[in-house]
Amino acid sequence: MDLKQFRAELRQEHKDILAYWERYAPDPTNGGFYGRVDYQNRPDPNADKGIVLNSRILWTFSAALRHTQHDDYRATADKSFQYIKQYFIDPQYGGVYWSVDAKGQPKQTVKQLYGQAFTLYGLSEYAHATHNAEALKMAKDLFQLMVKHAYDSKKGGYHEALARDWSEADNYILSKRENQETKTMNTHLHILEAFSNLYRVWPDKSVDQQIRGMLDMFQKHIVDPKTYRMNLFMNDDWEVRKTAISYGHDIEASWLLPEAADVLGDKALQKTIHDLGVKMARAASDGLAPDGGMNYELDPDGHLNQERSWWVMAEAMVGFMNAYQLTHEKQFLDKSMQSWEFIKKYLLDTKNGEWFMGVDAEHKVMGRDKISMWKCSYHNSRACLEMLDRLEHIR
Repeated sequence: MDLKQFRAELRQEHKDILAYWERYAPDPTNGGFYGRVDYQNRPDPNADKGIVLNSRILWTFSAALRHTQHDDYRATADKSFQYIKQYFIDPQYGGVYWSVDAKGQPKQTVKQLYGQAFTLYGLSEYAHATHNAEALKMAKDLFQLMVKHAYDSKKGGYHEALARDWSEADNYILSKRENQETKTMNTHLHILEAFSNLYRVWPDKSVDQQIRGMLDMFQKHIVDPKTYRMNLFMNDDWEVRKTAISYGHDIEASWLLPEAADVLGDKALQKTIHDLGVKMARAASDGLAPDGGMNYELDPDGHLNQERSWWVMAEAMVGFMNAYQLTHEKQFLDKSMQSWEFIKKYLLDTKNGEWFMGVDAEHKVMGRDKISMWKCSYHNSRACLEMLDRLEHIR
């Protein structure tokens, strides 16, 4: 496959993903978007609706609008913005709920920083695409709430979650509080991603400082300097609580960290983080299987989870392309293209649309949902946009 064909296929795939979500995601009865749609495209009208899903829809269609200038995508972006504003924003304490029920009533009100980050990511992209002043103000307000309540001014980084009123939380959603997993790689990665996107529309010194601080935390505490793989769970003092290897997150971070440095435009910082990103991509290559798919995770006990997840494969395609751009080593370009070939062969649902959640080592389809709290339009649509942009600069 030549690069021209590669671009053409990705451009069509991006259109197909958006068309799927425009057709099957909207909830005509309760408003917003269904919380769950299965592989046969049958919605569950009673499913709870999560902020991760809804903020990723906001980002997806805002980014599509900005990149393609196709005004058709504006309607879904507007719809998503209005739903989040009406149902997810906490009118009393600020920030967003983790989930609401099918009718929009608050369900899980914990202020999970992962959810705050994705809301900020979506709001900043919507503001970028539409120049909506209200969305930008909401993004600024959310940033300031996150820094005020969740930033650890003594040790650096962000606490994992807080209660609805921003006091100490009784429980966390994405980690185990009882195991002192109070700071996580995953949440920090997506806070960094959100702050980088906010900086594009609001290049304020306070955002600059937070991005620099986050990159420092990744270098000091999250990325292992010996293996260039990331620690997943830590306590308040950054002591590691779990040592599993997440190949998907490693390859995703290998390009999100350089992206953050690029946003700031600090050449010395860019060189340092670019070098780190390449080393992380090399390390993540260990997760590749002979079929071109990337394994999901290596547990601390040595058990290899051989699921080839939809989001992992999307991130592999971008991460290896980023490494190729930084090194010009053809092996990275080959790995990126092989990731797309794997996606086409095993993950695209050519009958009912969109991507399967994953396949196992024998390529048997796994999962059951095309849309859910976690199965969203962000990883695959973003991968298409990132690849299209990057391929424009490769000849």
